[in-house]
Amino acid sequence: MPYTSVNGNMFSYLQDGHMVLRLPAEERMAFLDRHDTCLHETHGLVQKEYVDVPDALFDDTGRLADAFPADYAYAASLRPKPTTRRTPPPG
Repeated sequence: MPYTSVNGNMFSYLQDGHMVLRLPAEERMAFLDRHDTCLHETHGLVQKEYVDVPDALFDDTGRLADAFPADYAYAASLRPKPTTRRTPPPG
């Protein structure tokens, strides 16, 4: 599954040929209204911070690019995820 992330926090991904964006509450509500779309649902669970990108918007990269600064900034504002890299043993 291709995705974008910053500091270990995912902010967009492609699933089954559809794009999904992670947006802060205010931007998310405006996006849902403006593009007549819904929160993303996967495996029977609604992802409350993620919205489905309608196909018409996905095909219009100029308009779609306008959404990325908000989702990137939101993910960058979240606490960084700890790394899972193991430190090598001494010696």
